[in-house]
Amino acid sequence: MENKYSFACQLIRQAGQLLRQRLSEELIVEEKSGFADLVTNLDLAIQDFLVEQIKTHYPTDAILAEEKNLYHDLMTGTVWVLDPIDGTTNFIVQKDDFCILLAHYHKGQAQFGLIYQVMADKLYHGGGEFEVYCNEDKLLPYQDKPLTRSLFACNSQMYRDNVAHLTDFLNQTLGVRMYGGAGISLSYVLSGRLSGYISNIQVWDYLPAKIMGEKLGYCLLTLSGQEPDFKTRQEVMFIPKVKQEEILAYLSGIR
Repeated sequence: MENKYSFACQLIRQAGQLLRQRLSEELIVEEKSGFADLVTNLDLAIQDFLVEQIKTHYPTDAILAEEKNLYHDLMTGTVWVLDPIDGTTNFIVQKDDFCILLAHYHKGQAQFGLIYQVMADKLYHGGGEFEVYCNEDKLLPYQDKPLTRSLFACNSQMYRDNVAHLTDFLNQTLGVRMYGGAGISLSYVLSGRLSGYISNIQVWDYLPAKIMGEKLGYCLLTLSGQEPDFKTRQEVMFIPKVKQEEILAYLSGIR
């Protein structure tokens, strides 16, 4: 697994370099499910690059990816899970705060995850048998503190609609931040800048952070406290394990 892990770290950096080199190109932007769900020609190009490289080195491995309907059951065989540009709207409008996401599963078992902040050149990597780092700096486990001294990131629509008492809960924290992307938000949790993240996202959005977070004292669950199904878009939270009971009490309306 060490060889695959090293390959993945090198590959995601190569994809980021390719993306930075093409930033000045005129983008072709298309809508998917609606005007706020966008894909660009570079999303597709970066995914093609990642898939081609993986298949060249590991031809029998399967791919689960955001674009082009590349689907494989996560619990069957050896699977690479990837999102070529997470935070596409940020990428289009701001040319910043977007990530490349990659995770690896084997026979239903998490092996490692990677989140690459492309413009900041920060690679969060590890999980499974590997320690978790940002570039060469080892990340610390979650340092417990009260909710009143904790910042959270949250999906703006879920916050506005007070889904599952979410707004009521977040009003008990020090504050809420909204970054417009799962990868950037989840990496801030891993680094300790945030205490949690709550959103409605797909498996390729949350899986790398879930794998890494389990080494650092975090868990990724649905808002009812269950494991995600790893197949559909779901409302999930990435939170410290020691805060799980307290947070679920707020979200269930008990507190």
